[in-house]
Amino acid sequence: MTGLGALLPLAGLGIWLAGAALNGAAILCIFYRADPSRPDRGGLLAASAASTVWCLLAAILGADHTAATIAAAARNLALIATIYCLFKADGRTATLKPVRPLIVSLVLVQLLQPALVLAQDLPATANGAAGAQDIFAVRLLIDMLVAIGALMLLHNLYAGAASAMRPVLRWTGIALGGIFVFDLNLDTLAYLGGALPQPLGDLRGLFSGAMAVLAALGLSAAGPRVQFSPSRAVAFRTLSLVLIGVYLTMLVVGAKAIAMIGGDMAHASQAVFVIAAIVAAGLALPSPRLRGWLRVTATKHLFQHRYDYREEWLRFTRTIGQGSAGGASLEERIVKALADITESPAGLLLMPNEQAQLELTARFNWPTLAVPAVAADNALAAVLEQHNLILAFDEARAGIDHAGEAAQVPGWLMEAEDAWALVPLIHFDRLVGVIVLARPRNPRPLDWEDFDLLRVAGQQLASYLAEQAGQQALMDASRFDEFNRRMAFVMHDIKNLVSQLSLLAANAEKHADNPAFRADMLVTLRNSSEKLSALLARLGRYGSGHVADLGPIDLVSLARGIAAQFASVHPVALTRELPVHVMGKREALEQALIHLVQNAIDASAPGSPVFLDITAEGLSGTIEVIDSGEGMSPEFVRTGLFKPFISSKPGGFGIGAFEARELIRAMNGRLMVESREGLGTRFTVTLPLAAAASLLAQGETDNSIHQEVA
Repeated sequence: MTGLGALLPLAGLGIWLAGAALNGAAILCIFYRADPSRPDRGGLLAASAASTVWCLLAAILGADHTAATIAAAARNLALIATIYCLFKADGRTATLKPVRPLIVSLVLVQLLQPALVLAQDLPATANGAAGAQDIFAVRLLIDMLVAIGALMLLHNLYAGAASAMRPVLRWTGIALGGIFVFDLNLDTLAYLGGALPQPLGDLRGLFSGAMAVLAALGLSAAGPRVQFSPSRAVAFRTLSLVLIGVYLTMLVVGAKAIAMIGGDMAHASQAVFVIAAIVAAGLALPSPRLRGWLRVTATKHLFQHRYDYREEWLRFTRTIGQGSAGGASLEERIVKALADITESPAGLLLMPNEQAQLELTARFNWPTLAVPAVAADNALAAVLEQHNLILAFDEARAGIDHAGEAAQVPGWLMEAEDAWALVPLIHFDRLVGVIVLARPRNPRPLDWEDFDLLRVAGQQLASYLAEQAGQQALMDASRFDEFNRRMAFVMHDIKNLVSQLSLLAANAEKHADNPAFRADMLVTLRNSSEKLSALLARLGRYGSGHVADLGPIDLVSLARGIAAQFASVHPVALTRELPVHVMGKREALEQALIHLVQNAIDASAPGSPVFLDITAEGLSGTIEVIDSGEGMSPEFVRTGLFKPFISSKPGGFGIGAFEARELIRAMNGRLMVESREGLGTRFTVTLPLAAAASLLAQGETDNSIHQEVA
């Protein structure tokens, strides 16, 4: 029994130190991982700090010491303040009015505890056993009143909370309720028995620490998932603190054990033990080998994978396969699927155009970020495609460059503080697109596991996009086949009509008696015949890939003629009239521009002018068609504007924009579009300058002459 009695103080000491360690762990968890916007973060942090001090004082001085009792009261005050903050965060102003007096009463009652402890320590009271027992009973009643009041507040808080607030209250409420229930039962047993049960009294700090850890895990920004996955730096610091705590615990326990043995050599033995422990720590802690071993061991045995790959794959598959019934396109679902992996709140999908420049295709929860028409140059796309590089923007902002990508990152992405990572989508060594992820709500640096998972997921998403593009190409080919079959009949009928009109014109020349009628009829018939012949030529030109008889075109003269055609319908104005001559075919270019101007008029409000802007830059001439109408979404510009048989107009056939682009391409030009919903649209037609084309042709002629002479 003597040996067991000697071990009980040591067990109590270890339990109190364990409680201090748990509260310290809770402080670290709250400080590093708790959501800063949580209303209970500050109160729980203060309560955990007070509990840590209380447990240490109880271990060193004893649980009944005045300093330990005052620390316990400070903990209770912090817990009451936490409850009040939760009431305020729920926004129930009507509930706060009756709650404030109860909170104030509990605080005042709790403040009586230190006064009673100080009174109990007075010499007059300490010598009177009856008086000391009475003060002890009053102290227990105060603790029970505080516990009962706190439990009533917690019950009312959770029962009357809004549904959106209950997930915030759940884990904090469980932790606070557990602490006050334990204290209430312990105080009740002590009041009925006249003394504090020693084993349960020693467990008070340990239980409080466990509840603090539970509350700290519930404060995580990722939700109350009890999954400890801190960063490497935080984990090793925590491990270092734990090792220091174990070392100090062993030091105290060893010194206490030597003192309990007694004898003349007790004090000398304690001094030798402490000195030996200090020397051992001084030799072991600076050792690089020991630190390396600890790091490897901790990484191997303490850390789990950041991701639950089974759950991530199931969620990834559900997001991609849910279909477009909810209104989200495949492109938007692709961004969401990747953003869910890293808990990013938003993202963008950029895909290469015909010049390999990246353009915005889809957004996910990121409407405020302004994305230029050309989001990134083809140089960035080439680097990403060559190295399959996942770009961390924080590293790029810090000047870290892995494969020359830092110089190619566009400025708007570097300036966007929410931009966190860029993931390339590679399909058979070809860049299909890139996804820009927003910074997670719980920011952290990307590590090797993020890179591996995002790279594999990006390849899978690229295959989905490539499959969709292949299916769209097959559908377009099928529709073109049907269109060509229909056009064969149309062309046959139009040929017959042209033949009839030509015959009618020939007969009218010979047999019409009225000269005036004959002249008007001839003019009308000839115009109709010419228009139908032009239509036949245009229909027969589809698929040829070029326009014959190219020549110089005065863009100013052409633009004036187009503006005059629409003058009676809608205002069309020229912003600049600098002389610019390009190489092309006037009829085909006029047809393409008329279609673009007509689209701009259809999209504009009545009376809102459409502008034609003519410029020359380098070896190219440009004419822009600008309106301030409804605009188009990036998805429609990407997937619908230049696709045949897709029209936003009721009854439209959907080949006008496609035809305009093909005509301009056939003249060695380009048609580009920039549109913003609610702001307007800008179509840009770029063709080679006539002078540059002449010089190029002259150079080719001279080369051929030199080759013939040689």
